[in-house]
Amino acid sequence: MQKLIIFFTLCLISLVSFSQSNPLVVPLWQNGAPGFENRRNEPEQAKDWWVKNIHNPSITIFLPPKEKATGAAVVVCPGGGHRELVFNAEGVEAAEFLNSIGVAVFVLKYRLAREENSPYKFDNVKQDAYRAMRLVRSRAAEWGVDVNRLGMLGFSAGGEVVAMVAYGDGQGDKNAKDPIDRENGKPDFQMLVYPGPSFIPETIDSTAPPAFLVVANDDPCCSGSVVEILNKYRKTTVPIEVHIYAQGKHAFNMGNRSQLVTLKTWPQRMADWLGDNGYLKK
Repeated sequence: MQKLIIFFTLCLISLVSFSQSNPLVVPLWQNGAPGFENRRNEPEQAKDWWVKNIHNPSITIFLPPKEKATGAAVVVCPGGGHRELVFNAEGVEAAEFLNSIGVAVFVLKYRLAREENSPYKFDNVKQDAYRAMRLVRSRAAEWGVDVNRLGMLGFSAGGEVVAMVAYGDGQGDKNAKDPIDRENGKPDFQMLVYPGPSFIPETIDSTAPPAFLVVANDDPCCSGSVVEILNKYRKTTVPIEVHIYAQGKHAFNMGNRSQLVTLKTWPQRMADWLGDNGYLKK
């Protein structure tokens, strides 16, 4: 009997390990992206730290253990200059950290508008971002998600993707044939890590989601955009928290490979912010 119990325990551990190392991938559209359905079966290209040649945009699902799950969820948009996606360091590693504090994660593979020979425009990227948010809300019960605690996390160019949807009303089309398109696509909160400068609106009003931002002051790309967002938020009553580190330049990801103690621990500041603002309450 004892050997049998040990056997089934090992099988269970193996299944859990398998599910974590092989997360579920769900295409944003069952038949492919609208207008590009004929390209949905083209294989992606992946090497080392990047993924590109994305013609069938999708979300990769990382769910926390049930005993830790809070109901909070985040759609993660990795960076990569719209030429590739830094999928592991700014997708998988972000998911692992957020799962550890009870947050469900959906890493978005969006189409790349600046990849060589890309047929896509930024309107297609925006379409992917909205669709990802609506898809998660449409299946919230299945994935244990509170539809009122669904945010977005964007790194670099992924921060620009978040900006495409964070400042609009996000309302779905109540008459849409596809029920997913009837859902709200606006995030309840946003977290931006060295976000790029594009798609920041001229003004940010009181309908903007609460925000958490991280950047290094010596980042030539993106420290200025963080200050710009901060100043625009300060003209509203919407809460915002910003961490500007003295050094670290660009693309320090989740801090794992940095030699700077401040950057190694920045994800804990994000966890603190989520907790302090009530997003982690079960």
